[in-house]
Amino acid sequence: MMILDGHSIPLVPMVLAGLIYVVGLILWVWAITETIKSNETDGAKIAWILVLIFIPVLGLLVWLFAGPRAGKGKG
Repeated sequence: MMILDGHSIPLVPMVLAGLIYVVGLILWVWAITETIKSNETDGAKIAWILVLIFIPVLGLLVWLFAGPRAGKGKG
C-alpha cells in the first residue's frame, strides 16, 4: 500500500489505472497516425484529428468504428 495524504491506497488499482492510461494513450496516438496516413481529404483528416484531440475517449471509440484507416477511403 502507498500512503498519500494520510490515506492508504492499494497498489493494484493504481497499477491497473496506469496500464489503462498507457494503453489508451497508445491507441490514441495510433488513431491519429492512421488518420494522417489515410486517403481521406485534408478536411476530413483535420476534422477527425480535432475530434480525437478535443474529445479523446469518445472520439477514439467513434473512430474505432467509423474513422478512416490507412489505405482506405476515397482514392
